[in-house]
Amino acid sequence: MAKRERRFTVVHEEGALTVARVLRDTKTGVCYLWYGEGAAYGLTPLLNADGSPVVTWDTMDDGAPRDLR
Repeated sequence: MAKRERRFTVVHEEGALTVARVLRDTKTGVCYLWYGEGAAYGLTPLLNADGSPVVTWDTMDDGAPRDLR
């Protein structure tokens, strides 16, 4: 059976009980903020100052997303 490629990758993560993650869609490059605390969590796209979605195809050495547009 062929190995399935993951649709989302974790670009950045911080926190322990309250967790914030930046996820990147491997097909579109769009980054999302996932925030979870206890049983509550949310997901939203990251936006640039002009309201367009943050699109990255690479990361910086420290793991922070880099906008390549």
